[in-house]
Amino acid sequence: MNPRPPAMRRDLNIGTTWLLPAWSRGPHGDEQAVLEAAREAGYQGVQGANPRRCRALGLVPTTFDLRPVPGGLVERARKWADLGFACSTLLVGTGMESDDEAARLIEEVLQASVSARIPLYVETHRATVTQDLWRTLQLVKRFPEVRFNGDFSHWYTGHEMPTGDFDAKLDLLAPVFERVRYLHGRIGTAGCIQIDVGDGLAEERPSVAHFRAFWTRAFAGFLATAADDLVPPADMEMGFAPELLPPEFGYALVMPGPGDELRETGDRWEQALVLSRMASECFVEARRPIVDCASDPTAPPTAVSTGLTRRTAP
Repeated sequence: MNPRPPAMRRDLNIGTTWLLPAWSRGPHGDEQAVLEAAREAGYQGVQGANPRRCRALGLVPTTFDLRPVPGGLVERARKWADLGFACSTLLVGTGMESDDEAARLIEEVLQASVSARIPLYVETHRATVTQDLWRTLQLVKRFPEVRFNGDFSHWYTGHEMPTGDFDAKLDLLAPVFERVRYLHGRIGTAGCIQIDVGDGLAEERPSVAHFRAFWTRAFAGFLATAADDLVPPADMEMGFAPELLPPEFGYALVMPGPGDELRETGDRWEQALVLSRMASECFVEARRPIVDCASDPTAPPTAVSTGLTRRTAP
């Protein structure tokens, strides 16, 4: 029997459902209600929820953690593995570490992942060891085994990435894209880390096309190299989890609504569905060069598209 081909898994980060306004179409209830709504909406996994409840509903459970200082991660990872989590994403460090201190943090992540046999993914996130593009690339050179959860909104805003040659920046980040094994779905601008993108098709929003490029390249890296990981992804699936956090966490924007009451600018539950659809399209695009070569073995491999081509609604 042929092994199952690598696939994208539609996950939902539980934070997307935190403090949803009463007018949101998302679930309003306890965790069980949220999980049932997630399954009904077509999600295949949930990050940050009770793993037993997830498994009972046929949802793959994943988790996350903050690791500002080294110590105790091996034991923590073994507990995650025993609980049945498929992987964990980690906010590592504070961004104030020396190179040697950052190295010790990454060494502990790698040791814990191998020891517990659970994939641990260092998140690209502000105020962590990966907040800086250049430093992250240096960490990859020093630790080629490191694998990432790509939350590229932090880089996109923090580095004002739309300024200058965006494609050149993507090319520079190729070593990171080759090592992304999980994605947090969020789109920002040069000055705002989380925005509402409507249906995700508007061409007047250049960041939409830019994030399609991020995700397509990350999926391509997963398809090309995941089988060689020290701890390969469970079932060779790469999770994409919209993580749209409320204004109380400093993420979602608000504006005056009826009666001048501050109101979120969009429905995070509905936006999560839009981002998941976009990610599915990016995964198909990332697979296209592989499919093309498989159908014609004599054809040279084609470059993965950056996703900056014109798009129309399906």
